[in-house]
Amino acid sequence: MLSTHPNLQACDDFYEALITAHQGLETVQSHALNARLVLLLANHIGCQETLLHALELARAGAGSAPAGADPAERGAVTPVAPVHAAV
Repeated sequence: MLSTHPNLQACDDFYEALITAHQGLETVQSHALNARLVLLLANHIGCQETLLHALELARAGAGSAPAGADPAERGAVTPVAPVHAAV
């Protein structure tokens, strides 16, 4: 089962590294980086049930909740929007 409770150590450091990874990228490159990151982490997790639950929660957080979604879980994960450096 997917844990939505805060579990990330040094979360500010990770956030900074994530934003830094996007700096200087065009929007298409940034989306590709996100897709590769998601697939790498999905492979690491490996559990289909957990991954499907994560997709449901992420979709609900995007404003389109699946039927029966628990509203309490919607705010459990805050999405990160990368900031692109001006070219």
